[in-house]
Amino acid sequence: MYRPLTIHLAILLTGLFPAINACADGPHADLPLSQLEQRLADIDRELTQLAHTSLRSGIGSIGHRSMWRTTNEQAEWVEIELEQETPIDEIVLVPALWRDAEKGFQADGFPEEFRISVGTADDRKGTVLGEYRSNDGLLPRTAPVVIPANGIPATWVRIEATRLSLRAFDKRYVFQLSEICIFSGSENVALRCPVKASSTHNERPESSWNPDFLVDGHMPYLMDAAEAHSSVAYLSPRHDEKAVLTLDLGNEFPLSRVQLHTIEQSDTVPQAYAGNMGIPRHLRIEGANRADFSDAKVILETHQDSLNDTGPIMIWRFPETTCRYIRLSDASTSTPFRIGFAEIELFSKGKNVALGKQVQAEDIPKPPDTNRSLATLTDGRNLYGTILPIRAWLKELARRHDLESERPLVVAELNQRYARQKTNLNRMIGLAALLVAAVVFTILIDRMLRQRQISRIRERFAADLHDELGANLHAIGLLGDLAKDAVHSPDELIETVDEIRALTERSGKAARHCTDMQQADIYGSLPEDMRRTARRIMADLDYHISIEGEQVLDKLKPRAKADLFLFYKESLVNISRHSEATEVRINLTADSTEIYLTITDNGHGFIGEVPTSLKRRARLLGGQVSSPTPASGGTCITLKFKPHKFRIRR
Repeated sequence: MYRPLTIHLAILLTGLFPAINACADGPHADLPLSQLEQRLADIDRELTQLAHTSLRSGIGSIGHRSMWRTTNEQAEWVEIELEQETPIDEIVLVPALWRDAEKGFQADGFPEEFRISVGTADDRKGTVLGEYRSNDGLLPRTAPVVIPANGIPATWVRIEATRLSLRAFDKRYVFQLSEICIFSGSENVALRCPVKASSTHNERPESSWNPDFLVDGHMPYLMDAAEAHSSVAYLSPRHDEKAVLTLDLGNEFPLSRVQLHTIEQSDTVPQAYAGNMGIPRHLRIEGANRADFSDAKVILETHQDSLNDTGPIMIWRFPETTCRYIRLSDASTSTPFRIGFAEIELFSKGKNVALGKQVQAEDIPKPPDTNRSLATLTDGRNLYGTILPIRAWLKELARRHDLESERPLVVAELNQRYARQKTNLNRMIGLAALLVAAVVFTILIDRMLRQRQISRIRERFAADLHDELGANLHAIGLLGDLAKDAVHSPDELIETVDEIRALTERSGKAARHCTDMQQADIYGSLPEDMRRTARRIMADLDYHISIEGEQVLDKLKPRAKADLFLFYKESLVNISRHSEATEVRINLTADSTEIYLTITDNGHGFIGEVPTSLKRRARLLGGQVSSPTPASGGTCITLKFKPHKFRIRR
């Protein structure tokens, strides 16, 4: 009878599964939806922890630009000679940037394809460290490209552009980079090293394009860390004396690098200064181990000949010098110059030992603006927040680019998945409606078939009773007539009576057979069956059973008896199997309005709702089942239903 419903389900699901299983191609197409959603959450969380790609403004050096070419197949290269053979860990290429009117800032003249080779003084051929193709997805970008070197020793590094790209303003092929950093640990060993190039753009001597600008430490970015606790830069007030700043490091340290973070002017539009505010044209840095600088020695002396010599972070390396006291001064012979920085960093073995140290300004009055205090020079923060190590900062910018490039792909894949889910949901709703209609139709057909089957069974029963009992009764009547005639013949009379007895028994069997088939009463006395079942199942427990209203129970229809007995039996089995109880109390009361069964034990109870099997049996009875928690603990199962629903026989 379930065959039509099965056929309908098969037809509908055949159309449903292709819709659900359909999926689009893409880099994240193989990931489950939950992993895609988690990936998007991970990207957003990591982005909040990375430095921002904030671009510098003003003027200054740009980097290196080759001669322009008419085709992109012309190779161009630059080569950096290191001071000594050094194990290098990473090479960072910083692109020159161009503002596109529609797309915003983009890398300009960054090679579509290039290779990086490294070697030593004895190996001028070198080893190819990496080779990148146009399909590697490096472009478009504004962020640096980080290339791992895995500690390979080198005295020179060569970047060769094997396929050039177009520069924006005149659509000619060039090779451009803003900066090249070569890291050994935390040190940029390429800083201010000699640079050779295959060609140089024919610019004026004071131009902002020059191969040397590839290693001057000046980036097109501002250090904008994720932790944005701003610190206002220090700037000395106007006065008639030359500015001098001194630092006490607290102990003697072998110093080898200084980083000066310039005052950022982007907080005003337009900028009030060209970008070199607070930077002396002739900066002298001295170190000493005595507080009066009687043993002072110059560790660095620089000249700012043009604005190309100034950037957001000015970095110099110098021979390792051990000292405790540092003095920064304006060594020019010109008029007094205001001095100021966002931060002063002094490095010993890769660590900034100036962090948090005291700074004094000799013969300089305290500035009226208390926010520009001397303490801001060594607080580890700039206008945008925490100052990061250069290598870590560039890696965060590269990582941000990777995540921001991946995020739209994940979002697009998620949107496709959600769209497919919506489509599938609409299809499922339509199919569900068809399924409901098919189920209703199937139930109606099944009901009609059942009614026809019942009608046929009744017709067969009537025919059997008519044919069997009618024939027997007619035969009994004839035999009765024969018995009258055989009154005076004892033998014949006895034989006739025996025939009547046999026919009577046969007719009774036929009647009982038909009655049993219609009633299906497989149980005898329900109370006795319940007591006998309790004895069998609760044999090893202390149990008590109480039954009231046995007459009402006997009048229940056989199906109701069966359902009540099976509910009762399932409850006892559950107690025996799971409760670990020692005592069980069973109470069954029945009257003409309600039948109420309660089964209580002292076991550990169960967690959750009433078992499904008991709910189903209660539903068949048209009753209600519940499980209130007894005050003494254990489990209590109650069942209530109305006997008139089952038409008690009277």
